Amino acid sequence: MFRPKLPDVPTLPTPTVTPQQTQAPAPSVGRPVAPYVGVGVGAVAAVVVVGIVFTALLAAVAVSAVSVAIAAVVLRSLVNGTHKR
Repeated sequence: MFRPKLPDVPTLPTPTVTPQQTQAPAPSVGRPVAPYVGVGVGAVAAVVVVGIVFTALLAAVAVSAVSVAIAAVVLRSLVNGTHKR
């Protein structure tokens, strides 16, 4: 009495199955690709290593520049302090 009446679930039409045609792979023309895959991996590894080294060098230059700037400010304040006395 208090239960809702659910609609009937419609049945889906069954699809017709058609046989798939299989084709033989085309013969490769030209040079084999296998030797070039190793060259590509080596090149990518070299680029990654060079990128890491370059980033480390840039970080070292940035830290050096900041430390030189701080040293210059300290020396300037020391020199200006002696001239005012």
